[in-house]
Amino acid sequence: MAHAAAAERIEVATTALRMLAEPTRLRILWLLNGREYDVAALTAELTVARPVVSQHLAKLKLAGLISVRRDGRRSLYSARGGHVRRLLTEVLNAADHHLLGLPDHD
Repeated sequence: MAHAAAAERIEVATTALRMLAEPTRLRILWLLNGREYDVAALTAELTVARPVVSQHLAKLKLAGLISVRRDGRRSLYSARGGHVRRLLTEVLNAADHHLLGLPDHD
């Protein structure tokens, strides 16, 4: 049973990382890391077509990376929890280190 749980854990982690491997989804998640957005605000901020934003949000939600709450007729999206926020921050910090030639640290 432990092997099945480990395999499922790896599958969920792989799905999350796959979702982050698409630039528009990563940009969306970075915005949602700071505050809630609705689809219209994300569309304006990203200058991407509304259907594209909606499709990416659906994938991020399915992967468990974002949360949605209703506010009247609007749906407001945000990064889901501290684990997701820290993962996003770490991957972008690692990119900064690579681009700027900064030394690794713990």
